[in-house]
Amino acid sequence: MTKNKLGSEIKGEEYLVLHEFAKKAKEKLSKETWDYLIGAAETETTFKRNRYALDSLAFRPRVLRDVEKVNLSSKLFGNELRIPIILAPIGSMQDFVEGAGEAPTKAASEFGVMHMISSTCMPGFEQVAKSVNYPKLFQLYVRGDQDWVDDNIKKAIDLNYAGICLTVDLDAYGRRERDLAKRYRTTSRQSASGFEHQMRFSWKDIDRIKTYCDLPIIIKGIATKEDAILAVEHGVEVIYVSNHGGRQLDFGLGGLKVLPEIVDAVGKNATIFFDGGIMRGTDVVKALSLGADVVGIGRLQGLAAAAGGSKAIYRMLELLELEIITCLRLLGVNDITDLNSSLLTTDNSYGTLDALSAFPLINEGY
Repeated sequence: MTKNKLGSEIKGEEYLVLHEFAKKAKEKLSKETWDYLIGAAETETTFKRNRYALDSLAFRPRVLRDVEKVNLSSKLFGNELRIPIILAPIGSMQDFVEGAGEAPTKAASEFGVMHMISSTCMPGFEQVAKSVNYPKLFQLYVRGDQDWVDDNIKKAIDLNYAGICLTVDLDAYGRRERDLAKRYRTTSRQSASGFEHQMRFSWKDIDRIKTYCDLPIIIKGIATKEDAILAVEHGVEVIYVSNHGGRQLDFGLGGLKVLPEIVDAVGKNATIFFDGGIMRGTDVVKALSLGADVVGIGRLQGLAAAAGGSKAIYRMLELLELEIITCLRLLGVNDITDLNSSLLTTDNSYGTLDALSAFPLINEGY
């Protein structure tokens, strides 16, 4: 309950602004788990560049347009999305929330978006598929040989997953120094093995998978136009532009910095997913304006999960939706299909860059 100076009250909602999820999550999580959630590789430069790439874009709003009705809906693989968002895969979701992978899947199904379940997330993609009868996506880390990969993908097909995602930027596990300095390993890392199979994984494996998998193939971890073009040449339906939230290769470019070159290279030959530092509705709008079709929510999803489980993830999606609608109206846009780069310009004036710089009020005690 919030009171202003005049004594009126806002009742009913525990969360009214997005930074409240971060505040509650930090209160509830151990130092080790909190640092895993917000941390990145080595100097954390790639992570900071993700935020800078978003912050360095400014809007060019248009006025006197009819924006009474705003449409955010879109379709993904024939399924309706209430807003053009997916909940990105988080391998150690079980470290944040009871129910692990079932919590975001439930929230996504109730809200009307999709969750991409990680193959290292408990209680496992088979159990998650049985827990919620709603379109969902399966993301696979390669931890076994060809037969192991094919077996997992065929199981996901039989379980009616809507798409198969292969993460390809994990040939070595990024040196996440917040974790290393505390000698901490997440639950998914404690049981991890078979990294040599990921190191061997190549375009030949994509070709093999395409021979039997009729579901859309999503390649997550594309960061250059050259690899995006190769993906299209190998029949990949979805290019997922991502640098793993800065948790893998240090000193990479900010995600939004590389998005335009990939969109230009791919054209209409593939669907474009994007993630990389998304914390606000305005971040989503910027990514869509630069050509992303769907935007992935990673750390913010983890913060909401830690704060209050499935209900908090649902509320986070509501607040993101509200921020996106507000942004579109103030831009003079009433349909997400009308977003384009003419609504953006560059401006290098920005504030601090850190894990929670998208939420400046936290530093003022809110």
